[in-house]
Amino acid sequence: MALRNVILEIGTEEIPSRFLPAALESLKKLALDALSANRLGFKDVQTYATPRRLVLSVRDLDETQNASVSLLKGPPLASAYDSKGEPTRAALGFAKSKGVDVNALGELEVDGVRYVAAEVCEESRRTLEVLPELLRGLVEGLAFPKSMYWSDPGVRFARPIRWILALADDAVVPFEYGGVQSGRTTSGHRFMGQKTIEIPNAGEFMERLYDNNVILDQDKRRQKLEASISLLKQNFEGNLEVEMDPELLEENLFLVEFPAPFMGSFDERYLEIPEEVLITSMKKNQKYFAVRNRDKGNALANVFIGVSNNRATDMKTIREGNERVLRARLEDAAFFWNEDRKRPLASNVERLKDVTYQEKLGSVYDKVIQTQKLAVELCGRLGRDALEKLVERAAWLSKADLVTRMVYEFTELQGVMGREYARHDGEDPRVALALYEQYLPRFASDSLPTDDVGAILGLAERVHILVNCHKAGLEPTGSQDPYGLRRAARCINEILWGRGLDLDLGEAVRECALLNRVDEPTVERVLAFIEQRLLVQLKERGCEHELALLALSVAGHRPLQALRLMEALNGVKDEPWFSDLMTSAVRVRNILQKAPDAPDAVDAALLAKPAERALYDEVVRLEPGVREVLDSNDWKGLTERLAELSPVVSAFFDDVMVMDPDEKVRANRLALLRRCNALFKEVGDLGALKSQAQK
Repeated sequence: MALRNVILEIGTEEIPSRFLPAALESLKKLALDALSANRLGFKDVQTYATPRRLVLSVRDLDETQNASVSLLKGPPLASAYDSKGEPTRAALGFAKSKGVDVNALGELEVDGVRYVAAEVCEESRRTLEVLPELLRGLVEGLAFPKSMYWSDPGVRFARPIRWILALADDAVVPFEYGGVQSGRTTSGHRFMGQKTIEIPNAGEFMERLYDNNVILDQDKRRQKLEASISLLKQNFEGNLEVEMDPELLEENLFLVEFPAPFMGSFDERYLEIPEEVLITSMKKNQKYFAVRNRDKGNALANVFIGVSNNRATDMKTIREGNERVLRARLEDAAFFWNEDRKRPLASNVERLKDVTYQEKLGSVYDKVIQTQKLAVELCGRLGRDALEKLVERAAWLSKADLVTRMVYEFTELQGVMGREYARHDGEDPRVALALYEQYLPRFASDSLPTDDVGAILGLAERVHILVNCHKAGLEPTGSQDPYGLRRAARCINEILWGRGLDLDLGEAVRECALLNRVDEPTVERVLAFIEQRLLVQLKERGCEHELALLALSVAGHRPLQALRLMEALNGVKDEPWFSDLMTSAVRVRNILQKAPDAPDAVDAALLAKPAERALYDEVVRLEPGVREVLDSNDWKGLTERLAELSPVVSAFFDDVMVMDPDEKVRANRLALLRRCNALFKEVGDLGALKSQAQK
C-alpha cells in the first residue's frame, strides 16, 4: 500500500515573480533529498507555483520507511579479542555503543585488515509519523534572494505565510511554522474564488483550486496563456504578430493565477519615439507584449497584449484602465525624448564630472578621458589607424547619455539613447552605432558588435575596468563580482574572436596601466585574470585542458591566435604522430631533469648512429622554419613541421641509448636532447603535456 497523494501548500502574500522559478527547483530538490534521507519510496514528485502559493505534490508515497541494515566497522580484530578469544574492552565498548550483543559481532576486511563489525538495523517508522518533521523542514529550508520577517522574529520567508495545507490522502499532516498551523484549508483566486476552501482529500486539491479559478500547474497556465493570445490575434487588423518574449512570458506566468490576456492600443504619435523606449516602457512597467506589423517591415505597431489576473465579464474596463496607465508612461517618455533633444549630446560630457564612477576611481568623466586615450592607442595596435578619429569621437560621447532624462528613468536604455541622440545630432553613423555597440555582448549568446568602431571602444572600456578595479583592490571574490570583471574579460575574448581582431592584451593592459599609473604587480594580476578566463572559454569550445594550456603558453596574450592554435591542435590531437611526439617530449624532459649539467653544444663528429644524426639534422633544419611559422602565426604550418619531427624523435629513442658508458658520447647525446627540448619549448613546452602523452 502507498499514500496515493501527499500535498504541501505554502500560502503567502504575493511572491515576486522572479523568485518563483528558482524556488520551484529548490523545493523539488529539498523534497527529493529529504525523501531519500528518510528512506521513503515514491512514484513522482512535482512542484507548482503561483504568486500566492508554493506547492509540493508527491504521488504513491510508501506507507513505511524502507528497512535499513548497516554494517558498521569497529576496532581491529587483533585488538578486539585477547589471546584466549575473549572480547576486550574495545569490543565490549563498540558493541554497547551500537546496541548489539558482543557475541553478535561479525567481521569485516578493509584494505587487508580485519575488523569486528556490527550489523545495525534501523527501525522503520510509518510515513505519517515522519512527514510532520519532513514537511516542516522543507518550508524552513527554502531560501530566497530577499526574505521578510513578520510575526515571529526567528522566521523568514519571501513573503508572510498566511496558510499551510498539508495532506496525506485524507489525513492532515500536523506541524507549525511561523505561527501558522497546518491544516486542510486553502484559498482560491483572490478575486474570482472562495477565500476559504476545505480540501477533504489531497487527490481533490488541484481540481478544487481550478474550480476557484486557480490554474496551479504553470505548464497548463502557459498553454492557456498562449492559446488565449492566439485567439486575440484573430481580432488584429492587418498582418500583426505578437512578440512573444520568453522572459516576459515566464514573468507573466508567475504574476497571475488565471491568465486573462487582453488587447490594447495607444496613439500612433508615440511611434515617433524610438521603439526600444516603447518596448521598455511596456515590458518593464506594465509587462505587456509588443506587437509588430509585418506589412511595415516588422515595425512596432500601436497595439499591445496585456495579461490580467482577473477574468472580467467585460474586459473593456480592464483594457481601458491599462491603456490609461500606458498613455501616462508614454507621455512621460515623449517628454523625455523631446527635452533631451533640445541640447546636443556632446554638451552632456562636461556634466559627467559630477557623476561618480567609483569612489576610489573618480568621476565618469575621468573614465571617459582615460578610455578615449586607450581606444585611440588600440586603433594603432590593431592596424585600424583609419578609424582613429571615429573611435576618438565615439569614446568622447560614450557616456554622455547617462545624464539624459530618458536614461535616468530607464537605465537599461544606456547606449540605445546615446545612439538615437547621436543620430539626431547628425553624428557620423558609425559613431552613433558605436555608442550602442560598446556594450555588446551584454550577456551570454548576445550579439557582438557589427562594426570595429564599437568593438574597439568596447575593448578599451573593458580593459580600463579590469586594470583600474584591480588597482583599487576590487577583484572578484568567490561568487561575488560586483563590477562584472569576469564578464568583462569574457567579452574581450568574444569580441576579439567575433571581429577577428588580433590584439596583444599584454600590450593593451600595460598601455592602460601607464595611463593610470598602475604598478607591474597589478598588471601581472590583471593578465593572469584574463588568461584564466581565456582558458575556461577555450575549454568551453571543446578544447582539452592540456591543449588549451599549450595554446595559452604560446599565444596567451593574443586570444585570437590562441583560439586558432587551439583549433589547429584539435585537428591533429588524435593523430598517432601527435601522441608519439608528446610521449617523446615527456621522455626528453624527464631525462634532462636528471642531467641538469648537460652541455649546450652538440659535436656533430660524435654522432655515430644514424638515428642520432637524423635527429640532429632534422632539428637543425626545423629550427628556422618553426620560428618562421610562429612569427607568422601559421598554425597549420606548425603542425606540419611537428609531424615531420615526430617519427625522427621516436626513432632516436628506439635505436639510441642516451646514457652511453662513454662519457663524451653520453654528454653529446644529452646536448642533442637539450637542443631538441629547446625546439619543443618554442612551441609551448610540449614536454609539459604529461597527461596528454599518457592517454
